[in-house]
Amino acid sequence: MKVDIVILSNGPGELITWVRPVVQQLRKQTNIEIRISIILSPCPHATGKEAAIACSYPEVDRVQSPEYFWRFLLWSETKENWHWHSQGVVLFLGGDQFFAVAVGKRLGYRTVIYAEWDARWWRWVDKFCAMKPEVFAQVPRKYADKFIVVGDLMAEVRQEAVDVESSPFELIGLLPGSKPTKLSLGVPLTLAIAQHIHKIRPQTRFIIPVAPTLDLTSLASFANSKKNSAISIMGDVEAELVMPQTGGNRNQDNHLVKVENPKLVTPKGLEVELITRTPAYDILSQCCLCLTTVGANTAELGALAIPMVVLLPTQQLDIMRAWDGLPGVLANLPGVGAAFAAAINWLVLRQGQLFAWPNIWAKQEIVPELVGKLKPEAVGELVLEFLSHPGKLEEMRALLRNVRGKPGAAEKLAEIILSLSAHSLSSQ
Repeated sequence: MKVDIVILSNGPGELITWVRPVVQQLRKQTNIEIRISIILSPCPHATGKEAAIACSYPEVDRVQSPEYFWRFLLWSETKENWHWHSQGVVLFLGGDQFFAVAVGKRLGYRTVIYAEWDARWWRWVDKFCAMKPEVFAQVPRKYADKFIVVGDLMAEVRQEAVDVESSPFELIGLLPGSKPTKLSLGVPLTLAIAQHIHKIRPQTRFIIPVAPTLDLTSLASFANSKKNSAISIMGDVEAELVMPQTGGNRNQDNHLVKVENPKLVTPKGLEVELITRTPAYDILSQCCLCLTTVGANTAELGALAIPMVVLLPTQQLDIMRAWDGLPGVLANLPGVGAAFAAAINWLVLRQGQLFAWPNIWAKQEIVPELVGKLKPEAVGELVLEFLSHPGKLEEMRALLRNVRGKPGAAEKLAEIILSLSAHSLSSQ
């Protein structure tokens, strides 16, 4: 008899850094017949292509997109009328922990929650798997047998890049985001910063690891002033997309340009290579530094222990609307959402809170967060200072290693899930 393993998740970060290594370990370790289903819940940081990401994992049998989540949560109805086996395990890997409790009770399955920072619903959950012991600090002792420390799922990212050879050249990663609200500012700003660095250190190479939810034409549109008006206030640097073709491409001066990978090329000769494979941990790990927006990017870079400078430009305060809860609802209201977004962002920025995940984990700024009306030249000079003093980058790298755990969490988590699955079968 088969056992159902139902994974609840939500955003692109969770799917890539949590779900992916866990489903790989489940298939690697299992000695019983399992069926892996991924149920996606709505997420304010979603791109709309999360279902496609989940479907791309060969270990997964079936995926349901977030627009059908509430019907499933309330009545256990799926879009395709999925059949469920009598035995199963519900695994929480993103969203709200209550969802795992509700789904587990409705399906009659055991429940496992991966608790990164906190644990809830102790009475109704079968097993909590925590990143660190501190997660259990406030849990009543009578529930202690439900808790086990498995480690940091994010650290699996680092494990994938352990054997990568160091780059023979100076490489900087640009991570401008994956959603239009971030890309409209992030693409022209990072290109302008890279242009300034290129002028001083022409030997430096640049890459953009393209998000799996983004196509190259859309990315390039944010580097085109005819399609992105923010370019004029973010450094005024444009770029065109150059695709690899037999015989090469011709630039604006009709000169033949040979390329092996897609690139964004500026009129002043800056070339930014576009990395389309996902995840691109191997090449990211070769970067001496990355320039990134806030969000899941900072978590992945932190897990890889890659030094970074985090950019939060405020030239257009009404653009950022990906807040959780009521602020997110207000910021996305038709007509008045832009005004709410500007007001909310102004209030949040005045509070002086930390935005990058490594800084949130460490409860202090271990990677620079640049907030305000950022000038590309000023940011570029900061990067040049780091490049001229590699000891500062190594110090940042060491701090990033210390703030996260060791690899192995996915393997331990899979063992626990499969143990519960096997126990369910033997108890029949």
